[in-house]
Amino acid sequence: MYKNTMGFVKGIAAGAAVGVAAVVIGGKAMENNRQLRRTAHKAAQAVTGFVDEVGSAIRG
Repeated sequence: MYKNTMGFVKGIAAGAAVGVAAVVIGGKAMENNRQLRRTAHKAAQAVTGFVDEVGSAIRG
């Protein structure tokens, strides 16, 4: 049981580290590129809208 739990915790920690690194690298890449920021913002809005629609469809 202990090994399973520690494996899970290590996986979560590794995922969090990769996520933080991606955010830092992405932030540096988008600092000076206005068009890239706009495109990323539009993509984020589209994903958010899609998730909201799926949630509404599941609820009924």
